[in-house]
Formats: sequence, structure tokens, C-alpha cells
Amino acid sequence: MNLTPTFEATQQASRTLAQVSPDTINAVLLAVAEAAVQHTEFILTENAKDLARMASDDPKYDRLQLSAARIQAIADDLRNVASLPSPLGNVLTETDLANGLHLRKVRVPLGVVGIIYEARPNVTFDVVALCLKTGNACVLKGGSDADFSNRAIISVIHEVLRQHDLDSAVATLLPADREATAALLQAVGYVDVLIPRGSQQLIDFVRNNARVPVIETGAGIVHTYFDETADLAKGRAIVANAKTRRVSVCNSLDCLLLHESRLIDLPTLLAPLATAGVLLHADERAYPALRGVYPAELLQPARPEDFGTEFLSLQLAVKTVGSLDEALNHIAHHGSKHSEAIVSEDAAHIERFLNAVDAAAVYANASTAFTDGAQFGLGAEIGISTQKLHARGPMGLEELTSYKWQVRGNGQVRA
Repeated sequence: MNLTPTFEATQQASRTLAQVSPDTINAVLLAVAEAAVQHTEFILTENAKDLARMASDDPKYDRLQLSAARIQAIADDLRNVASLPSPLGNVLTETDLANGLHLRKVRVPLGVVGIIYEARPNVTFDVVALCLKTGNACVLKGGSDADFSNRAIISVIHEVLRQHDLDSAVATLLPADREATAALLQAVGYVDVLIPRGSQQLIDFVRNNARVPVIETGAGIVHTYFDETADLAKGRAIVANAKTRRVSVCNSLDCLLLHESRLIDLPTLLAPLATAGVLLHADERAYPALRGVYPAELLQPARPEDFGTEFLSLQLAVKTVGSLDEALNHIAHHGSKHSEAIVSEDAAHIERFLNAVDAAAVYANASTAFTDGAQFGLGAEIGISTQKLHARGPMGLEELTSYKWQVRGNGQVRA
């Protein structure tokens, strides 16, 4: 499969974006939001074709499924992105040198952003919106599980782009086959950065095989540590929200770490999870504390592999620890550097946890469900970066830019 002409067209389209006014981009985003709502029936019909090919108990099913309410929420996110100030042209630093040269460090687009993602059709809207707002063209490589949905969405977006006399190549959706994936991974000179969104397996594959620079996002093996001073009511609400609000997202809770002195409170702490039907994988100390209280069909002894697993479903590992140090060591060994939380009333413990845990987002007395671009005030996000180069955490508008130095002189030459 020769996708070079496609990549060339997207690269050329990216150059034209620099000439498009912010007002036009905002008008396009508002029009896409309106079109998404207007074409809800069409999008849902195509989404139903994808859903029919996936088992409803597949952890990816919830991410794949669209609804009128979810499309309305997507439209609201698009409008929010339109309302945000563009970071392009922002002057980061400005100085005059002794030789008279005037230097400015200015935000600019990355260029062409490639996205490889799985059964997440909302990503198609999010990526196009954020890339347009930051002057980037995008190449989208969705999974075959969501191909009907993605093609419906991109057709709606392309219609709006044409109505505003913009090149539809600024948002290119590749075929859903493996050959297109291989081509995108090797698109050196055409794609400036590649962002995988999906499972750890997908992220590892992209990192190990791409020749294009990669920003890793996604896989969340998320812990909450309930320490000896934790408030039970706070912890009960936080754990329930982090685990059950939406189980298929990367910031959902995978492992509860419980201080051994609070084992007596464990049944009360986890009672809302029983109501929600959460299967617990409890260690050798937590299991006896829950046996006879938590539903037997939802309780089983933990296996070693349950710790360090991203469940993406109604399952939770429970680990008993003897100290904050043991909790920190467990997170360091099993975490994915995504989101981690502590529930505590000890200011020193909180401060140590916030400073010691190596993760993109670290919480004290709050649910990890907040690791999200919209919740952080960034608008829609292109992903949650779990690495440390270029961007970390929710990647909003600023994280989709780079910078360049503008140097103004008056005939200066270097000796």
C-alpha cells in the first residue's frame, strides 16, 4: 500500500493552516459541533454496525458505544475548544542581546500529528478539533472495531471543512488495515509526531516499531492508598467514584491499597462497590475481612498477576500494606505513571505522597476520575501523556505546539 501521496497531501494542507484566521477555525469548530448533533442518527446507525461486531462484555465496548447524549457531550467539548484562546503566536520569552539582536521564543504548531487509536470514535472528533485549533493537520489511524463510526464522523467533518473552503486533507483518516499502520509508523518526513491511544499492547507496539517520534499516552494502572488516618466517608465516595463512574477509561481505579490498621473498615469502605457489582481480587489479609460481608460471588483471592493489571471493567484488586513506604513501593513497582491517589488526614503523609509518587497526575483526597483535559480546564484532550519528554498528563492545546526562535537584527554578523 502506497500512502505517500496521502501523507504528502496532508503535509501540504498543514502549511495552508498557517494562513487561516483564528475566527475561521473557531467557526469551523462550532459548525462541526452543530453538524455532529444534526447527524446524530447517521452516526449512531454506523456506530451500531461496529457494536454488532463486538461482544457487549468486551472492555472496549463502552468506549466504542456512542449515544445521543455522548454526541451532545462531544459537541459541547467542541464548542468549549472553540471558546479557548489559541496558544499559537504566544511569546514565551523575549530579550535583547548586547549585540543588538532581538530574540523571541514563539509557540508554533507541531505540523502533522499522527494518531493511532482503537475502539474510541470520540477520539476522531477530539483530535480534529484540537489539531485545527493549534494549526496542526492530522492523520488518523483508527482500529477496525470502530471503522464504520470513524468514517461516518470524518465524513461529517469533511463536509464542514469544504463548506468553509478548507482542504479536507487537514484531517485524513487512513484505512483500518495493518498496512496503513505500518505506513504511518514509517512516515518519516511527513508526520512530525505520533500519538498512540489505547491499550498497553498498542502503545508498546507503536513505541517499538515507529520511526516517527512518539508521545506515549494511555495505559492507566491506577492506585488509591487509604492510609491509617483516612476519613472513611471521604474514602468511600472517592473509591466508588474512581472505580465505577466509567470503568473503561484509563483513569479508573485498578487497585486499592489499604493500611492494615483499617482492615476493620474495609467492608464499609467497599460497600458501594458491591452494589455496583465490582469483582474484588483481595489479598490474603483483605479476603478474610470481606468474607461473609461482601457478596461471595464477587469476591476471590488475589493472584500475583492481579496487581499491575489495568482491568477496564468492574474489577478491583485490594492490597493490604503496613506503611506509607510499602504503598509507595507497590505503586513504583506496579503503576504506569498515569494517576495515583492518597486518602489521608495526615498533612505530612499527603505531602510525601504528592512529592514521591512518579505519575502524571497525583491526587490527595480526590478521585482519579478527574484526570481529563476538560476537567483540568484544557478543553478536549488528545490523550494523557505518561512520559516526561515534551508533555505530561492531559495533552490540551499548549501540548500540541512547539516553539521557534525569531531573531531580528540590523546587519549583525558574527566574528
